[in-house]
Amino acid sequence: MSASQRLILFDVDGTLVDSQGSIVSAMSAAFDGLSLPVPERARVLSVVGLSLPHAMARLASEQGASVQGRLVEAYKEAYHAQRVAQGAASSPLYPGALDVLRALHSEPGNLLGVATGKSQRGLDALLEAHGLEGYFVTRQVADHHPSKPHPSMIDTARAETGAEPASTVMIGDTSFDMEMAKAAGVTGIGVSWGYHSTTALADAASIIDAFDQLPPALEKLWN
Repeated sequence: MSASQRLILFDVDGTLVDSQGSIVSAMSAAFDGLSLPVPERARVLSVVGLSLPHAMARLASEQGASVQGRLVEAYKEAYHAQRVAQGAASSPLYPGALDVLRALHSEPGNLLGVATGKSQRGLDALLEAHGLEGYFVTRQVADHHPSKPHPSMIDTARAETGAEPASTVMIGDTSFDMEMAKAAGVTGIGVSWGYHSTTALADAASIIDAFDQLPPALEKLWN
């Protein structure tokens, strides 16, 4: 990687796509299926970004590991069924996301990547549904890493691309994303439209309110 190249990593749920309806619905189905009290919507959204076993451990902390494991599998089944039935509509892109991705991808100095709590299967299906398969040179998913905010996803993305910390930025909507960026020694940019309040994004270098604010925020960061 040359000194002029930059690695721009994106979280997915709550940052690129609004999947909260599908997440909450699948979580409700999982808990209902095991005849357990369904967590409130706010609680469910508070754990988005964590890998699924870690998220379920928080939501069902009073249950044993066996029940938590069954909840994980039930959630996966419910979420997959929704995705098959609804396609891209189950997780629509946020306004302006596609235009900004296209613009950033078209600049020769930019390398785009993903660091997400999704599974490989889930991410691949999402990218295919939205026609984004060719945009990201590195894709880090929950299957192969410790849960956020461990820096493993960012560290691996940097290793794959040769990006230096000063030339890497993590964009996300949760405290987990910003804490992961800090742990990896890279800059975090928070987004205000996701699932954590902006007050939770204390480790962000800046917070944007719309996708069209991202390119100027990146230019300010690197200039």
